[in-house]
Amino acid sequence: MLLTLSSGQFLMTLDSSVMNVSIAQVAKDVGTTVTGVQTAITLYTLVMATLMITGGKIGTMIGHRRAFSIGCVIYAAGSLTTALAPSLAVLILGWSFLEGIGAALIMPAIVAMVASNFPADQRPRAYGLVAAAGAIAVAAGPLIGGAFTTYLSWRLVFVGEVVVVVVILVMVRRLQGVESRQAFALDHVGVVLSAAGLGTAVYGVLRSGEWGWVQAKPGAPDLIGLSGTLWLVLGGLVIVRVFFWWEQRVTASGGEALIDPRVLGNPVLVGGLLMFFFQYLIQAGLFFIVPLFLSVALGLSAVETGVRLLPLSVALLVAAVGVPKVWPGASPRRVVTVGLALLLAGVVSLMAALEVGVGAEVVTVPLLLAGLGVGALASQLGAVTVSAVPDEQAGDVGGLQNTSSNLGASLGTALAGSVLIGALTASLVQGIQDNPDVPASVSMSASVELSGGVPFVSTADLEAALSDADVAGATADAVVEENESARIAGLRASLAILALLATVALFLTRFVPRSPVGRLPAETASGPPGAA
Repeated sequence: MLLTLSSGQFLMTLDSSVMNVSIAQVAKDVGTTVTGVQTAITLYTLVMATLMITGGKIGTMIGHRRAFSIGCVIYAAGSLTTALAPSLAVLILGWSFLEGIGAALIMPAIVAMVASNFPADQRPRAYGLVAAAGAIAVAAGPLIGGAFTTYLSWRLVFVGEVVVVVVILVMVRRLQGVESRQAFALDHVGVVLSAAGLGTAVYGVLRSGEWGWVQAKPGAPDLIGLSGTLWLVLGGLVIVRVFFWWEQRVTASGGEALIDPRVLGNPVLVGGLLMFFFQYLIQAGLFFIVPLFLSVALGLSAVETGVRLLPLSVALLVAAVGVPKVWPGASPRRVVTVGLALLLAGVVSLMAALEVGVGAEVVTVPLLLAGLGVGALASQLGAVTVSAVPDEQAGDVGGLQNTSSNLGASLGTALAGSVLIGALTASLVQGIQDNPDVPASVSMSASVELSGGVPFVSTADLEAALSDADVAGATADAVVEENESARIAGLRASLAILALLATVALFLTRFVPRSPVGRLPAETASGPPGAA
């Protein structure tokens, strides 16, 4: 059972990490640009984020095992379409839309089927292993994608996904699923409002790197001088508020709402969702920063980068499976607190270790600490959220849980990226201005040209660009040296914001229950956080 569900979770999160290291080759093979492939990646995230709640409700309507199976078929169709894609349009159809829709049905169903196949006291271990499979896919993706892209073809990864889905469909017959409730109509207005609200906000976050968060970057869309990102996020939040107003109205009239607003009055569920948001926010930011350091700053290949990320995968798996096995009666609040503390220690230790000239070995200990932290969180949070409500609501909770995770991951990547570029730009411009080997004319030109943001580029790419611009000798050497220092400054600034967020999350662990999962009778109904 766990192999089946973990395999599904692994596939759902493998694609993005594989595609991220294969962007250049994918763009070449389908006749587009890097920007075109990045658009497909953005749309994949967007489709998943907007449809998770709807996917969870459909599972409640038709049965979660059936929703899981249908999602797998759609996902396999998308993978096969992606593998055969001759153009960007077909790639977007297969990967961004079909796979995104399949994932929106599969991921909430996984949450519900763990609940229906395991008693409450065994769920921490089960959810830990399933969550670990997803996180390992993120870490292993560069290794898998790099190996296939370098030695074979990235298309074979998607062919392999089709084969794995076929095996999963054979195995899924052995799983028990929560039976569908009596027939009811899908809340179509709620579907539109939730998709529009979440989609608008997430799209704004995903565009923040190009548009800016508050003040619009040069050439970016703006309204009264404020970035389109800010307006999209605010607009999305307004639509989400209208969505909850509508759901309250549907519930009050005796209808079947997409999400019963009353479940968000459950402090245990809210605490779990909050921690999911912070876990994926910090985790996604770290997975963005470390590969950039390894592949761009140090020039490692995709395969070498994947190998360097393996300590995180191993530590994560050990903690996710080991914590519930060794300490089955541990307090979820204590485990989550320790997990966040380890994650914070990993981020801070990496921030302290990053210096100009250091090698790839500096990431090993920080990644081990971060892996143990993420594994500890994964061992508890899924069980906390689902066990906070009756099993028949597990699909709805699965939709909320995956929505929270997607929002956190989107924001984490965008925030880490924007802070990185902002700090890199400020550091490089200041360094060039202060460097005596850079003529004043070059310094002034650089200040103007780089004001919109400095790309995070390798030393080799920068040297080639300087050569094309007829900048050579001591001036070129000085610019390269300043860029190396600025890259480290940008990476450390991004890690600093992740450390701050981890510290905030530590203060919010009071919303996580003290009592072990399976012993929550006093907390699942109502009452203040941590009442038990």
